[in-house]
Amino acid sequence: MATKPDAPPPQMPTDPATGRPLPPREQPGYYPGFSTLEQQNYWDAATRKLVLDRVARTLPIRFFTPEEVRTLAAVVNRILPQEDRAPARRIDILGVIDNRLFENRIDGYRYIDMPPDQEAYRIGIRAFEQMARTLFQRSFHELAIIDQERLIESIHDAKPMAAQEDWSKLNIERFWGLLVSDCCGAYYAHPWAWDEIGFGGPAYPRGYMRLEDGEAEPWEVEESRYGWNAPSDTLSDDERLHGSGQQHQTHHGTGGTH
Repeated sequence: MATKPDAPPPQMPTDPATGRPLPPREQPGYYPGFSTLEQQNYWDAATRKLVLDRVARTLPIRFFTPEEVRTLAAVVNRILPQEDRAPARRIDILGVIDNRLFENRIDGYRYIDMPPDQEAYRIGIRAFEQMARTLFQRSFHELAIIDQERLIESIHDAKPMAAQEDWSKLNIERFWGLLVSDCCGAYYAHPWAWDEIGFGGPAYPRGYMRLEDGEAEPWEVEESRYGWNAPSDTLSDDERLHGSGQQHQTHHGTGGTH
C-alpha cells in the first residue's frame, strides 16, 4: 500500500549579500567561537554535572504516543526552527517537554479555564492534527512548511482555522503561552543555546566583574553580525502580537535562529 510522503524538507535561510542558502552551522548566533563549556572549571561540581548532563543526555519518550510525537515534533520545529544548526547540534526540545509531562512537573497552580498540562497537550496535539486533516486531508507532519505555519499562526492569533470543538476545551491563548514557554525553556536551558547568545553560564561561584557600561568579561568574545534572510517557505519575517495584536514587519537577521 502506498504511503503519503512526509513534508518536503524546509528551505534554508539565505545570505543577504548573495541570496544563496546558508549552510547549517555547528554554532549559529552572534558569538562564533564562544563556548560556555570552556568555563566549566570555574563551576562547582554539582553545577558542572548538571550542565554537562544537559549535553550528554538522550531523553526517552515516555509520555507522548508515537503519533503524538510526529505531530508535536512538527509543531515544535516551526515554533523554534533549528535548520540553521548542524543536525548533531540540534537541541532536543520535544524530549524535555515529554520528560516534564511524564514526571508531572508543574508550576503549582492552574488557570480555571485550562485543563492540567498533560491533558492540554493531548487536546492541542489532537486539534493540530484535526486542522490538518480537515483543511488538507493530510497529517500535520506531512504538510508543507508554509501550511504548518499558517495553522500554527491561527492558534497564535486565537482564531483556529478548524477543529473548533477541540480548541473550545481550553483557553487557546493560555495554551499558546504554555507551548511557547515550554519550547523556549527547553531550548535556552541548553549550553549550545548559551553559546548562541554569548551567555557565560552559571555565575556561581566565580561571579561577574564588569557590571557597568556594557563591558565584556575577560572570557567573552566580540559580537559578530549574524545576518540572514528568511526562507521563502516560512512566515518568519511576520511578527504578530499574541491574540488580536496588529501585524508588523521585523528586520532580517535579528536572531540566532530563523
